[in-house]
Amino acid sequence: MMSRTDGDPHYVGHRQRLRERFARNGADGMEDYELLELLLTMVVPRRDVKKLAKDMLATFGSFADVLAAPQQRLMEFDGIGEIVAVNFRVIAAAASRALKSRIAKKPVLSSWTQVIEYCRAAMAFDEIEQFRILFLDKGNKLIADEVQQTGTVDHTPVYPREVVKRALEVSATAIILVHNHPTWPFLITMDHAQAS
Repeated sequence: MMSRTDGDPHYVGHRQRLRERFARNGADGMEDYELLELLLTMVVPRRDVKKLAKDMLATFGSFADVLAAPQQRLMEFDGIGEIVAVNFRVIAAAASRALKSRIAKKPVLSSWTQVIEYCRAAMAFDEIEQFRILFLDKGNKLIADEVQQTGTVDHTPVYPREVVKRALEVSATAIILVHNHPTWPFLITMDHAQAS
């Protein structure tokens, strides 16, 4: 472990201390900004990223929303160029895939909060409108998560016949209809329908 003397700046050995804390306590022992900071240390070389982590959380609102941010939005931050943004998006894609896999094994409707967090991670910062459908089985487990239609900044068409057709194809007994609003990145509307 790199130790710091009284004359050293506060950041000397900081990355190593973060890694050691994570190794000892896991993510539960860290604040959101510290976990994001640790993540940033993997993609932003030789720079103190504590302020960057805090600024990103302040801009996007939550850890999940930072991970869901588009590449161009990430590159608006000082010190994040294209290579760093792409590396960050790879990490985000891996996290998103893990989240989808985990949720697919559980009842999606065990809580609306869980469904909302899943949808926000998947689509809150998309820059075009999309109509997404979560297809559920009789135990309310996720069968499929599909984008049915995409549109423009403020419009996306929906075709009920296609929704019903796809629900029958995957043998869904319930569906959750999700629609995002790119001009209001935190606004996602949902409807839940039970098949008869």
